[in-house]
Amino acid sequence: MSRSAATAQPPAPARKATNVTLPETLLQEARTLGINLSQACERGLLAAVAEQRRTRWLEENRHAIDAWNEHVEKHGVPLAAFRQF
Repeated sequence: MSRSAATAQPPAPARKATNVTLPETLLQEARTLGINLSQACERGLLAAVAEQRRTRWLEENRHAIDAWNEHVEKHGVPLAAFRQF
């Protein structure tokens, strides 16, 4: 493997332009502070997507989580006899 192949970056994901409606005062302050709007929106959207995925996963797995918690309450933690703390 050549040195350049080992340090090559993966291709950037495809981008798509979109319109976003923001409060004018917030937009002006962001511009005054030199904030990159695309990057800030992307970070916020990534956080919102991650939180929604987490919420959905918890909802979809609520029954299993509750069943496991009930099992631990009744029977204790598996292999508890081997814990060293």
